[in-house]
Amino acid sequence: MDFGFTDADDGFRAEARGWLLEHGEAGQDRRVWERTLGKSGWIGLGWPESGYGNRSATLTQQVAWAEEYARSSAPPRSGHIGENLLAPTLIAHGTDEQKSRFLPAIAAGDELWCQGYSEPGAGSDLAGVRTVAVREGDGYRISGQKIWTSLAHEADWCFVLARTEAGSRRHHGLSFLLVPMDQPGRIEVRPIRQLTGTSEFNEVFFDGALARGEHLVGGEGGGWSVAMSLLGFERGVSTLAQQVGFARELGRVVEAAVASGAVLDPVVRDRLVRQWAELRTMRWNALRTLGRAGDAGAPSVAKLLWGGWHQRLGELAMSVRGAAAAVGPVDWSPSAAYELDVLQHLFLFSRADTIYGGSDQVQRTIIAERVLGLPREPKGVV
Repeated sequence: MDFGFTDADDGFRAEARGWLLEHGEAGQDRRVWERTLGKSGWIGLGWPESGYGNRSATLTQQVAWAEEYARSSAPPRSGHIGENLLAPTLIAHGTDEQKSRFLPAIAAGDELWCQGYSEPGAGSDLAGVRTVAVREGDGYRISGQKIWTSLAHEADWCFVLARTEAGSRRHHGLSFLLVPMDQPGRIEVRPIRQLTGTSEFNEVFFDGALARGEHLVGGEGGGWSVAMSLLGFERGVSTLAQQVGFARELGRVVEAAVASGAVLDPVVRDRLVRQWAELRTMRWNALRTLGRAGDAGAPSVAKLLWGGWHQRLGELAMSVRGAAAAVGPVDWSPSAAYELDVLQHLFLFSRADTIYGGSDQVQRTIIAERVLGLPREPKGVV
């Protein structure tokens, strides 16, 4: 792939930067912000089809938008899961009716989505899903539990991987269902409090929740192939935007090292330079793989690279500050809220980087088996 940007790309980048400067004020209501993006056609740039209210953009223009968004003061996105995961999956596997029903609403920012994959005991091992969906009339009744469900407390819909064939095992007998979240008494969302004190993730309990038959994607029993296809969309252009955020965090760590005097230590300087060099390498690797369709190992390599890098950055953020990194709130009264600073938050949140989104062990297994063709790991081996 040519790493350079054309004059047209530069013009697109300037338009994106100007629009974000005019509209992207921090602190806006996130749902209102999604509709603002949708009204100007900024949702769905990466879809292989346009005509749903989204703009058409080349791959390099998508990179430009993602990077400018990450550099702006615009609010965090709530529509990422619908825009970048579900929509490409529906375009690849959905019926014309499903695409007509859901894609315009996603492009307009009117409907937000969450992902019902992981379960207690079936996180990295997704084939161990135990949530069941039983046929009832023209639809399905879903019962079970999902966990680590990002933005479930905000979502209007959830795409759920459930077992529709009684007695089936592993990746057989699974189906991919689109489920409305507004089902009081049938769906319960419980936020999970994290080390950082925030609650981006949730537990979701389904107690006979209804999914309509026309909202089955890929046919009954075809859920595994649809789910794997969706995961292939998970790490694309957004990886480059993520790296812009990483660069900002690295800058804060460098500033902290200068302020504390730790930068005078040659070992610390070496670690800082290594973090910078590895971040540049990740960018070139991401650009190189974006234009290569069907590279089974690329998403796993990317996850291994950034997960370990970000975790090491969190550790370095604490190291350069010394004992001050462990200092808590000034007000030690029982009623005082514990407020983490940005580097403490970075350290605590990054402890999970090598686990969520597919653990390092799972990524290495994917590379070994699907790319290198090594023998499959025997099941049940500890």
